Amino acid sequence: MTQLIAALDVATAERAAELACLLAPQGAILKVGYEALYGYHDAIRASLRALRARIFVDAKLSDIPRTVTAGIRALVEPGVEIIDVHALGGLPMMRAAVEGAAERAAELTMERAPKVFAVTILTSLEAEELDEIGLGGRPEEHVLRLAALAQTAGCAGVVCSALEVPRIKAACGSAFEALCPGIRPAGADRGDQRRVVTPGGAVELGADYIVVGRPITAAPDPAAAARAILDELRAGAAPRLPERSADAR
Repeated sequence: MTQLIAALDVATAERAAELACLLAPQGAILKVGYEALYGYHDAIRASLRALRARIFVDAKLSDIPRTVTAGIRALVEPGVEIIDVHALGGLPMMRAAVEGAAERAAELTMERAPKVFAVTILTSLEAEELDEIGLGGRPEEHVLRLAALAQTAGCAGVVCSALEVPRIKAACGSAFEALCPGIRPAGADRGDQRRVVTPGGAVELGADYIVVGRPITAAPDPAAAARAILDELRAGAAPRLPERSADAR
């Protein structure tokens, strides 16, 4: 079944801890991103450890292999199930990340090492933005190439739009996992996401994990919002959000 990752992308350790207490019991994996990593990492680390929470560290590491290895080793600990790096960092860097995670997990006698996922093309980008940074072509073309490279490096899967999952699964096999941000319940504000899909649509497309942030964390009742999304994942029948029209862009 597709698993829900709730993004704790909030400004304070106190609010992140409150959300964690509400969302971990629902069965959600909790995403620790830049705000927590750079703003209050020690505090959220302690809170999540006390909850025995399942954790996705959204570090998006990208540097020379040695530096990424050091970063991965610092992030591996019990409870951390997923850590991500940028696929654009290249094959040696991704391979070093996978090896570093495995070595550190063994040193800590963890039952299993965290999965390393490679970020392909951000779901906030479309073809015009890729052109601006010198990556001509459609997002899915780059995603497929980077997914193949990540698989060669030993990554467990990639971070991508759910729209790209069927082609990734066809090229890399069903066991190669897809972790998909850009998920919005029907009717929710897209925010800065561009290539978006509903939770049920992501299930139909074959996503293994979905990441949902503001539709949960900004809801009046975050736990209820998470439960509604989990129900949709179980049903797997909600329609995909319509593509943005040229006028809307």
